This record gives sequence, structure tokens and C-alpha cells, in this order.
Amino acid sequence: MNIDFTNLGFQYHKTDFNYISYYKSGAWDEGVLRSEDTLTISCFSTALHYAQQAFEGLKAYRRKDGRMQLFRPYENAARFRESCKRLLIPEISDELFISAVKKVVKANLDFVPPYGTFSTLYVRPYVIGVGNNLGVRPASEYVFGVVCSPVGSYFKNGLSPVKFIVTDYDRAAPNGTGKQKVGGNYAASLYPNYLAHQEGYADCIYLDPTTHTKIDEVGSANFFGITKDNCFVTPKSSSILSSITKRSLMVIARDFMNMCVVEKEVYIDKLDEFTEVGACGTAAVITPISGIMNHEKFHAFSSDNVVGPVTKKLYDYLIGIQFGDILSPDGWLEIIE
Repeated sequence: MNIDFTNLGFQYHKTDFNYISYYKSGAWDEGVLRSEDTLTISCFSTALHYAQQAFEGLKAYRRKDGRMQLFRPYENAARFRESCKRLLIPEISDELFISAVKKVVKANLDFVPPYGTFSTLYVRPYVIGVGNNLGVRPASEYVFGVVCSPVGSYFKNGLSPVKFIVTDYDRAAPNGTGKQKVGGNYAASLYPNYLAHQEGYADCIYLDPTTHTKIDEVGSANFFGITKDNCFVTPKSSSILSSITKRSLMVIARDFMNMCVVEKEVYIDKLDEFTEVGACGTAAVITPISGIMNHEKFHAFSSDNVVGPVTKKLYDYLIGIQFGDILSPDGWLEIIE
């Protein structure tokens, strides 16, 4: 292994082990750790043709005392169950989910970046429909796996302000799968993301698919804004993925920083309500947004290299909890001995 943990981006580095379990004849097997990072599946698998698959993303953090911890993994397990339910995938219990994640982290101790690098071990549980299937119906066999990789910042400049552009494309339909963490939502985002990069922006902002007047998501992350009267505001919509990071920031803003917290419809033509805005998620953590281009009209929030004071404080609280330096609310951390 030859990895510079201080200069990691968000890309794959092969680790020693991953976990895999198979569902056949109505039950999951015990699962095993293995070293190969490939799968052999039927060409007729429902994951390939009908996108019957779901995944999660969480991180293992190295504490100052050398131990490792997971951040709110039971929230990931619950969201995974909801995604599976929506796609008619057999339930994966919280116990199986957490056990598999812990096994993978313990089997890859050398790949958990040292404390102080601010890098982490990204852990991705996934489930796919497999087997010989032809019609549009749920599979009878499934694969549940957990893979991992050490990662740094999702956006290459880390906690530095970036610019976003509003897109006319939709990432999810009304009453569709926007609330679930499933691959189809991300496939729909690839082309808009490509166009945003071509125009020099970090990513795009998706508006509500019904009226195209309200902010839904920012790239593959959730949106938040800080108002002039120091209120944390985040969009409310039936097509937004329920971000664990966003919900954690809402608690931090309310309980640690004495801010008011509001979930409401956020109109794209009302950006002047905010003094700071950002994107948040497991991969991105917090990404400050310095400006938004909305159909030839650019709205600036801050300079290109200055992070807003409230956003910075939210970030410091969040990563302080995630790395074990700040006392967390009950039940947020799972220590891996």
C-alpha cells in the first residue's frame, strides 16, 4: 500500500477486503469477507436492465485516541431499508447492515486515514437484483455487499467556495424515487453535471420537477442557506433525498449554535434572503457556494475564497463530532473497538 492520506481526492483506492452476501430461496446467507473486488452476475440481472439496486454512503473516522468510529450508521441502515422497500428488494436488517459495515472497517484498518489528515474511510453498502430475469418484475436473487476506499474531499478544493448553475433537467420525478438512494437518480444527474462542468461550474442545482421554481438538490447533495436573521433554512420537498448530514446540521444549528431551523420551500428567485448558502452530504460534508447562475442571472454570496462565518462554524462542529473531538448527541457515534 502506498497512499498519501494527506492528498486524497474522492476516487477509488483498492483495499484488502470487502463483504458479500447472497439472497437465494427466500433468505440471506451469512456473508463472507473476500479480497477480490469484482462480481460475476447474469447478463439478465434486474440491476442491469431495470435499475433494481440501492446503495448507501457512510464513513469511518480515526479518533485522536486511535480508535475508529462511525457517524450515525443506524440512520444509514434505516434509509437503506426504505430504499429496498421502494424497489421491492428483500429487507436487510439493521443488524446485518451494521455488522457487515463493521467487518469491512475492521478488515481494512490500515486504510483508515490517520487522525489529523481530515481524510476518512468511505464505506459503501449496496444491493443489486441478479439472476436470469427477462420481464419487468423483481428479481428472485440478490447480492448485498459492502466496499470501501480511503477518501479526501469530494470537491477538489475542500472547504472552499464554489459556483453552481441551475439546470432545466430533473434528477427525479414527482412522487418518484427522489427520496431513495438509488442509482437511477444519479444516472439522471450525469449529463447535467457534465454540462455544468463544461461551463466552469462545480455542479448544478435541480429545481422542483413540477414547477421549476423551488430548489430541490444541489448536485448529489442537499441545499442549506443562512438568512440575514441567522436562521438555518433547508428545502422541503417530496423528491429530496433525506440527507443524514443535513439532519445532523439542523440539530447542530439549533442545539449547539442557538439558531432557528426551518424546512420550507426555497424559491430560486428569493436567493437574496440568504447571506450564506452551501451543499451538504456524506461525501461533500459541507461545500460553501459562492454564487449561483440562474438563467443568465448570477447571484453572488461571498468571495471566491472566503467561507462564511456561520458555514465555517457548522463545519467545525460537524467534523469535531465526527472525529470525536466534540461531545455528540446521544446515539450519534458507534465506536469500533
